[in-house]
Amino acid sequence: MKLNIIKKRSRKFTQHQSDPHVKIKRNWQKPRGTDNKLPVHSVKELEVLLLCNRSHCAAVAHNISSKNRKAIVERAAQLAIRVTNPNARLRSEENGQIVCTFYLY
Repeated sequence: MKLNIIKKRSRKFTQHQSDPHVKIKRNWQKPRGTDNKLPVHSVKELEVLLLCNRSHCAAVAHNISSKNRKAIVERAAQLAIRVTNPNARLRSEENGQIVCTFYLY
């Protein structure tokens, strides 16, 4: 019977998202999840946040149409749920312009 060799981990465990932010130190701290935002794909998913709307907030997912985004933001305002990106993709599409950049090489 062959024994598996367990090697020591050479990389250190670092705190989540410590590299883009200067204030966050690299030392490991357990992510507790109460500060996380919950991605929302439909109006029905907002009702999950009703009981914990003081500690959690909603974030509209990136692949939602502007019509559904408006419905989600309006319903969140009625339920007193904070949305982290309420204006995403709404202002540019209302003006008739969709902002896209293409690079040709």
